[in-house]
Amino acid sequence: MKTTERLLEATRDIWTAYNEHPFVLGIQNGTLSHDRFRYYIIQDFLYLEEYAKVCALGIAKAKSPETIDLFSKYVALLTEGEMGIHRGYMGRFAVSREEVEATPRALDNLSYTSYMLRVAYEEGEAEILAAILSCAYSYEVIARKIAERNPSAAEHPFYGDWIRGYIDPNYSEANVLLLEMTDRLTRHYTEEQIKHLVDIFVACSRYELAFWQMGWTMGGQAADGV
Repeated sequence: MKTTERLLEATRDIWTAYNEHPFVLGIQNGTLSHDRFRYYIIQDFLYLEEYAKVCALGIAKAKSPETIDLFSKYVALLTEGEMGIHRGYMGRFAVSREEVEATPRALDNLSYTSYMLRVAYEEGEAEILAAILSCAYSYEVIARKIAERNPSAAEHPFYGDWIRGYIDPNYSEANVLLLEMTDRLTRHYTEEQIKHLVDIFVACSRYELAFWQMGWTMGGQAADGV
């Protein structure tokens, strides 16, 4: 079994829970309150700033030109693609840069990014790939499941841009490279090393589920429609 298959098998129940979460179902059905999505978009933008730093540390830890190229592409994908989608939504919500900078990271957000940065500073390129994989690949899986369950969701006037961004072929292509590189770098890993990667991936997958919950509860604040 490939390393990535081991990782996904270990988190099957967590990943299934993503598409059953009320926040994700709200995007799927177009019923999610804009207040919740606004809160999530700002927090996710703050998250992506730290995520980009994790990828940049991957460049520093990389041991081959191919791995350097992979991490570099992810930094570009984040700053030019994914964060661009978020900026578009922040424009719709009239969120200024000043508001973003004045917004504290929610505790789940801070804990998640701190964990990934610790992995990036302390460990190697394959461990960093395992840390970023849960976010990078799960968003594609979530968006594709949304489109499968509700084919019209990608054309929703508000949430369609978000869905289309994560089922875009360029995003999918980057994930294929990420999965392949993870398997390639860990081909000769010992069972102990693989189990450590599983621990990292499970932790980040749990953080992903907590992030959806954070968006739903707006960090514990009351939200319209609760």
